Parts: sequence; C-alpha cells; structure tokens
Amino acid sequence: MDLHTLFLYSIVAFFYVISPGPAVFLAITNGLVHDMRTVTTSSFANILGLFILSSVSISGLGIILLTSSTLFMIVKIVGAGYLIYLGIKQFKNASSLKLKKDENIKIDKSLKKTFLESFFLAVTNPKPIIFFIALFPQFLNLKSSITPQFFIMTGIFMFFSFFILCIYGFAAKSTKGLFKKQNFMTWFHRITGGIFVGLGFSLLQIKNTQN
Repeated sequence: MDLHTLFLYSIVAFFYVISPGPAVFLAITNGLVHDMRTVTTSSFANILGLFILSSVSISGLGIILLTSSTLFMIVKIVGAGYLIYLGIKQFKNASSLKLKKDENIKIDKSLKKTFLESFFLAVTNPKPIIFFIALFPQFLNLKSSITPQFFIMTGIFMFFSFFILCIYGFAAKSTKGLFKKQNFMTWFHRITGGIFVGLGFSLLQIKNTQN
C-alpha cells in the first residue's frame, strides 16, 4: 500500500468515524453525566469491538454474515434492541437524575459496566462490518501481504475512533456548565434517549447483500 492510497483511506475513515452514530452519542452522554475515565473506558471498549468486527470481516466471516439473511437479521435485531434499551434507559434517567450542590453530576456507573455497555454496542452494530467489507478491498494491494495492510488500516480506524470519541466526550464535559439546571439535563436525556431509539429502528432498515 503506497502513501497516496493510505492517505485516501485515512480521509474516508476519518469522516466515517466523525459522523454522529451510537458510539458518538454514548461518548457525549458519558462526558456530560460522568467523567473522562468513563469516556476513555467506553472509547477503548468501542475500538476493541471494532477490531473484532474488522477481524471478522477480513477473515471471511463477514461475507457469510452479509449473505446469510438469518444471521444478518439476528445481528440487526440484537443491535437494534440494545440501542432501544439504551434509549429507554435515558428516558428513565431524565426523571431520576440528581445534581450535586457543586453542580457536578453524580457518578454511579462502574467502569466495568461502562466497558461492557460500549463493547456490546460496538459488536452488535453491523454497519462497521459493511464498511470494512465494502471499503477494505478498495485500498488493499493484492500483490502484497494482506496481514500487514489489515493491521495498518484497522489501526488507523481504531486510532481515529478512540480519539474522536474522547474529543466528543471532552467537549461534552467542558460544556457541562450549560447543563447545570435540572431541567436542561432532563431534556438532554430525553433527546438522547429519542436519538438512541431512532438509531435502533434505523438499524433495522439496513439490508444485507441478498436484499
């Protein structure tokens, strides 16, 4: 893979990662409601899930997944169901959120729970599999060893994902002062809850290669 091809891939990967999606909204929520340890833990779990999806795609299992209507439907339903679950949880948080007197939000989610939440969100989203299968072959040099190219491209994607999610989380944490009032945070949870639910239903609209 030459530098020009690598540069083009990096641009495509960057704009894919920076576009709002479930992981981005989760990072923003963690930044507002929790702290940067939570954000970085969630971001790390997300890129670990992306690495697994990338490995599945490059190994050929992704092709099987995309060409099997049953398997693809199972992944879609599980992923969509989890997004809707997160949305419902946000709606519940809207009615139970308590602010401390020092204007910081109470942190009540363990890092283990944060990790599992983000990891499961990543591995049950079929969109990255479609991205990897559709995009990787466009940039691979078939005359060279595939394995080093796989690690380079996946590493770039993971790098962008981790730092962009952290930036989203940090930006949300930095603007926490805008959400000091109970009413603001209540509406934030309602809006993000609606977004998660909407993303869950939109995930069900993704079609596999047989449709």
